[in-house]
Amino acid sequence: MLRLLILNCSPDALLQRVAAEGSRRYDTLFLEALGHHLPQGRTIDPFTLNVADGERLPQGVALGDFDGVWISGSPFNVYRLDQPSVREQIDLARAVWQAGVPSFGSCWGLQLMTTALGGTVHLNPRGREIGVARRIRPTEAGRGHALLRGKEQTFDALCSHEDEVATLPPGATVLASNEVSAVQAAVVREEGRSFWGVQYHPEFDFAAVAAIIALRADRHLSEGLARSPEEVAGIVGDFRDLARDPTRKDLAWRYGVGSDVLDPARRSAEFGNWLRAEVLPAAGRR
Repeated sequence: MLRLLILNCSPDALLQRVAAEGSRRYDTLFLEALGHHLPQGRTIDPFTLNVADGERLPQGVALGDFDGVWISGSPFNVYRLDQPSVREQIDLARAVWQAGVPSFGSCWGLQLMTTALGGTVHLNPRGREIGVARRIRPTEAGRGHALLRGKEQTFDALCSHEDEVATLPPGATVLASNEVSAVQAAVVREEGRSFWGVQYHPEFDFAAVAAIIALRADRHLSEGLARSPEEVAGIVGDFRDLARDPTRKDLAWRYGVGSDVLDPARRSAEFGNWLRAEVLPAAGRR
């Protein structure tokens, strides 16, 4: 049985609002996505910490007891040290790294580990990327790295972020970029330690994206991403319909999405690659 630690970096109050808009919790989405890639006969023993609300590992449980750590998304900005729990989350990410447990970060997870290891993150001057991140292209290093095994030469992914990695920490390599963010995927490796991160969300489905858009409709309007509340509501409704029925060709055509986004196994391939390349070998050494 694989022991995985899930660091839930969003306050529970926000997750309840997301759930009220039709999304499942992020840890649930991650475990479902990972389930598409579990080898036959293997099971997962997950342990979720709501670190955004101050939860810590119970007495007698150490980071080294786990075969892998997943770091979720978050509404926080890693450079806003005045925001609740940001300093604590940075320290925890650094502790995960020092413990040598293979880790994977989605969006905030990439930004958090980047900061913990000496890189920097800033508000993206090109604006918010939400819904579908378009035309992500592996770098030369990315084309040969296990993280992007099975991905196309250009692919799309579900996303929601306003910040981006500005400078990577020592030992890091950029694996993918697009026109919005120069760092869409990166890895850090040093003396047997490893971290894999992506700026997009392989765990998301269209219901999760719809919920986030619904909660931030005013920001879409103020930033020019939509022209009216009705237009935002239409997008939310279409994404919810796609979540219920990914075979809707009319909606796939309308939003220009293909099987790399619609197929949950292809959408979450990065998790399967991490599982095979990092988590299973770590479990074998434990």
